[in-house]
Amino acid sequence: MDNTVEREAMFYDQLEDQQVRCLLCPHCCLLKVGEIGTCRGRKNISGKLIAINYGKTMGISLDPIEKKPLYHYRPGSQILSLGPNSCNFSCFYCQNYDSSQISCPTGYISPEQLYNLVLEHSYQNYKQVAFTYTEPFTWYEYIYDFAKIAKDTDIVMVTNGYINPVPLKELMPNIRAMNIDLKSIRNEFYVKYCNGGLETVKQTIITAYNFGIHIELTNLLIPTLNDSDEDIKDLIDFVASVSIDIPLHFSAYYPAYKSNIPPTPSRIVLRACQLAKEKLSYVYAGNIWSDEFKETYCPKCHNLVISAQRRIVGIDDKGQCNNCSYKIYGVF
Repeated sequence: MDNTVEREAMFYDQLEDQQVRCLLCPHCCLLKVGEIGTCRGRKNISGKLIAINYGKTMGISLDPIEKKPLYHYRPGSQILSLGPNSCNFSCFYCQNYDSSQISCPTGYISPEQLYNLVLEHSYQNYKQVAFTYTEPFTWYEYIYDFAKIAKDTDIVMVTNGYINPVPLKELMPNIRAMNIDLKSIRNEFYVKYCNGGLETVKQTIITAYNFGIHIELTNLLIPTLNDSDEDIKDLIDFVASVSIDIPLHFSAYYPAYKSNIPPTPSRIVLRACQLAKEKLSYVYAGNIWSDEFKETYCPKCHNLVISAQRRIVGIDDKGQCNNCSYKIYGVF
């Protein structure tokens, strides 16, 4: 495969002495010739910012949509999934550090080749692809170019939401759904543990939701760091301030990368779900052994609408509860 494709980055300033400043995310990396940005996906080559990760994927899989996790977006469907070997965060507890925090083998796939694969694996005539696994916004130019030739394909982003407003707004018309990782409701958490910032993530959530993109959120609960009742309640309050209909997924952390904090007890995940259910319409418990908070019920009449196996059992072809006609948030 050709791994030498060079694509000039879209958002950067050229400065004196051949320096460049990347403007894709709030890091705004200032790079001399030969230097690589925080995300490891952009490099100053001869005074130009080049997307050196362009089209280089760690692999391609056909995943259940629920793996993203997206529970209200075409439940039960399969989606072609791929991602770059790059991330603009450096979370010390990263759950997939071997693909996001360190270099790993990749192979090149052109936007045209990817589109052909999407056509081959379309689901019930729906063409959809997920940019996921690491941080897809660090693959900005590749996704942008793919979207131009695949206007009939629904793009899903599984992201940390750490992107500047201008590039976000330019790409949003091409995005159908997003799962955004809301790591904590405390900016100190983002600064100390992720090398990031909370406000940008919050604005990405608000902007994307108001634009009409289907949004679901995930919060990884880490013992002693973001799992107190106060942290959880404040996070829930923020989500509710955007919309009580945004599905919120709580998941358990496991020791990984540079962290040896013990795993999250299931009771903490269930406690978070119970608190969230007091204010939000749709709350889910991920990656724990429990039957609770797996199903989807109508917020109005409590009719079962999506089973624990993610089969639609109570939604009509208008996206409404078939018992009371309440509009269920999602893409069905």
